[in-house]
Amino acid sequence: LRYCSLPELLKEFFIRGKRSLVVTGTHGKTTTTSLLAWVFEHSGRNPSFLIGGIPSNLKQGARFTESEWFIVEGDEYDTAFFDTRYLPELVIVNNVEFDHADIFDSLAAIQLSFKRLINIIPRNGLLLANGDDPNIAPLLSVTHCPIQKFGLGSGCDQQARQVALSENYSEFRLGETTFRIPLIGELNVRNALAVAAAARHCGLSDSEIQSAFSTFQGIKRRMEVRGVSGGVTVIDDFAHHPTAIRETMRALRVKFPERRIWAIFEPRSNTTRRNVFQDELTDALAMADGIFVAQVARLEQLAPEQRLNPEKLIATLAERGKTAFYLPGADEIVLQIAQLARSPDVICVFSNGGFGGINDKLLNAFPQLRATESSAA
Repeated sequence: LRYCSLPELLKEFFIRGKRSLVVTGTHGKTTTTSLLAWVFEHSGRNPSFLIGGIPSNLKQGARFTESEWFIVEGDEYDTAFFDTRYLPELVIVNNVEFDHADIFDSLAAIQLSFKRLINIIPRNGLLLANGDDPNIAPLLSVTHCPIQKFGLGSGCDQQARQVALSENYSEFRLGETTFRIPLIGELNVRNALAVAAAARHCGLSDSEIQSAFSTFQGIKRRMEVRGVSGGVTVIDDFAHHPTAIRETMRALRVKFPERRIWAIFEPRSNTTRRNVFQDELTDALAMADGIFVAQVARLEQLAPEQRLNPEKLIATLAERGKTAFYLPGADEIVLQIAQLARSPDVICVFSNGGFGGINDKLLNAFPQLRATESSAA
């Protein structure tokens, strides 16, 4: 058998000969890919897809069909690399920020990775790019393929107008059609806007798009409510970049406007374990009412001068008047927060790993605490 990489296998055996729609970006690409795949599935297109998450509607992260459509979440990380592997007909670039500090040394290096993908879009293809992102603007000076900018700004070809954010849905107007999605926050408006623009380009009607939007159930570990215990809501979120944490916090403030929100953060990704975003993480977590930060994962793999400094992060948050704790692991955090959180508080766990089963431990802690309180009374 010929030996080859997984991306090469994907290209030659699954994508070649199909119409490949590639969703990229530092943030939101799993949600956007899942929503796009569901729009095609719900409208009877039976697409193949490969997604770095589990869409609740589709129940799996990958599927290979005989359909002409292949929808893929494109990743710039070195286990995937853009190169020519995705054979894109249409590319969505949601946003571009510095990330993956273990393999990229600058924003310019990441931009180059995206540029290489853009360079292989064919002349009859389409680049859909976030027109509000200044980091994407330098990538758009190309003439070999059509470009459409999407966003909220007036300079965008596909402009979302009359944006309305509520506790249970988000709404925007594109052209003569108003779209509504059961997702919260401005970031998800941009995600849905990109999907609507891509689906329209591929021939789907606005009614087909909206019908799919209305029935979309979200993705595992993206603002996923894991349960309510003792009146406390526990949410699991995959965010592992300060911008993603900030956007999730903004959405939580829309979803739970009158509630106290606790953030529990595990510095686990190869970027957030480092101190490149020391100040940005502090600012993002400061949007919560109370903050818990765990020990940096795989601490021994980083030189001391490279590591995120959780003690400094917590001290800065405390100076800003926040209730903030640095505790090493899930058990210590659960024990402490169980003494502080009360109904109807919200706890959001930010981690791209298992974090010691912290979500279940949180849900188990609050009934026990309430029972203890009742007995004492």
